[in-house]
Amino acid sequence: MLVTGIGRRGQAGEAVAKAFLENGDRVVIVGHSAAEAEERAADLGGSGSNVFPFAADLANARDVERLARDVRAAHGSSVHAVVHLAGGWMQGAPIAESTDAYWEQSIAANLMTAAYTARAFIPAVREARGAFVFFASEAALPGASVGGMAAYAAAKQGVVAVARGLAQEEARNGVRSNALAPGSIRTASNEAAMGADAAYVEREEVAAAVLWLCSGAASAVTGEVIRLKARRRAASGQGTTGE
Repeated sequence: MLVTGIGRRGQAGEAVAKAFLENGDRVVIVGHSAAEAEERAADLGGSGSNVFPFAADLANARDVERLARDVRAAHGSSVHAVVHLAGGWMQGAPIAESTDAYWEQSIAANLMTAAYTARAFIPAVREARGAFVFFASEAALPGASVGGMAAYAAAKQGVVAVARGLAQEEARNGVRSNALAPGSIRTASNEAAMGADAAYVEREEVAAAVLWLCSGAASAVTGEVIRLKARRRAASGQGTTGE
């Protein structure tokens, strides 16, 4: 398994990698820097475990190609699943007031990282007849409110197109490709920005959805966009309530 977007502590990638490890899988984690990736590997079990840290700038096509070569050299030519969590929301702006940098950074961080990662790892996933899982957003769904964040929504709609295009192109090679479209995930950075009592998708819910999409139970599922709806925790702390 390969999981991107693992760099910061308390994010969804960390929960996904942990779930794979608890399932008995070997997991390659990719952070933006070697220090970040090694720190997360230590958090997840350290030396002697089934977690292997790598670093890459996923918005740089050549660096992603280098990453794919390094992973192949260290772990063989087959990857059962690629889970692409790298990306992120940027403070939005109305289109009339938006800057070039806002559009370029939103597209690079969300869409181009997905496209470059998919392209670089298609051969390895083909060999495993495996799966890709991409992360879109509820902002990419029909009817979503996207005022003030058009660049982010456009980038995430592009991620959906990558996932669906890959599903159609690679079906003959036994490769599946799907996207999750979550609301706000309960991560350390989101709680810092929005508070603990906001409506969230729990990290464990994200991890469970990813594991299912990468499993044999989902062998007939490809080209789908699956919404994960944010909910508030019940007042007792047990369970959740609707938005």
